[in-house]
Amino acid sequence: MNAARFVMKCGGSTLADLPDSFYEQLRDIQLEGTVPIIVHGGGPAISDTLQKLGIETEFVNGLRKTSEEVLDVVEMVLAGGMNKQIVRRLHRVGASAIGLSGTDGQLITAQPVAQTDEIGFVGDVVGIDASLIEGVLNMGYMPVIAPIGIDGTGQRYNINADTAAGAVAAHLGVERLLVITDVPGIMKVVDDEKVVLPVVSTEQIEAMITGGDIYGGMIPKVRAAMKCLDGGVSEVVIAQGSEPNVLKRLAAGEAIGTRIVRATVHTASSRR
Repeated sequence: MNAARFVMKCGGSTLADLPDSFYEQLRDIQLEGTVPIIVHGGGPAISDTLQKLGIETEFVNGLRKTSEEVLDVVEMVLAGGMNKQIVRRLHRVGASAIGLSGTDGQLITAQPVAQTDEIGFVGDVVGIDASLIEGVLNMGYMPVIAPIGIDGTGQRYNINADTAAGAVAAHLGVERLLVITDVPGIMKVVDDEKVVLPVVSTEQIEAMITGGDIYGGMIPKVRAAMKCLDGGVSEVVIAQGSEPNVLKRLAAGEAIGTRIVRATVHTASSRR
């Protein structure tokens, strides 16, 4: 892991469910001089709020169809509720954190995705203002970033959190992106048993998506990971947040979850 910093993506529901001990790990890592940059999601909380407000929501190819009305709720939940809840929990255990939205200081610039006619204001990342993140780090704070993007006209965009985290990692030049989730890693049925693959290559991932081994919400995660690797990040690790001392163990170099790398990995190494 980069000696000074690393990027961690975590779903909002996962972060909300994790115990204080997980936040204490983030605090301890920060005190030891390695500053985490957190990019979070919040899909279930967005869906719950939309339902309470009577606003219809649907997904197209894994992306939430986002009208201006839906976008108002996305920003409210992510940049307002979820972001500040994470910051409060970090402060409660003694960490120093600042919550940011991608629209703050045009931290995340975005453009509409190709199928914008189908899904509305969903964005692809065009740029990350790394100097803004560097400024927060230099002040001794842990940045906590909500993935809302903005373009030159002031239009907001809903951005997949995995995509945003990958872009932040690539623009900051960190060596590793950690994706903390509620599953132990990328899994595959081997000899009639479902096992976690310790290492997979981008080539193997493409084959697993085609074959149906990787599906649903894991697809945007691995797609973002591959784009992140193309941007210069050495590896992406997908691990389960409830794993005891997961962050400290990963920082110490222990093999947990699934490492995604560019190089082709021999099949036998993924069955250990």
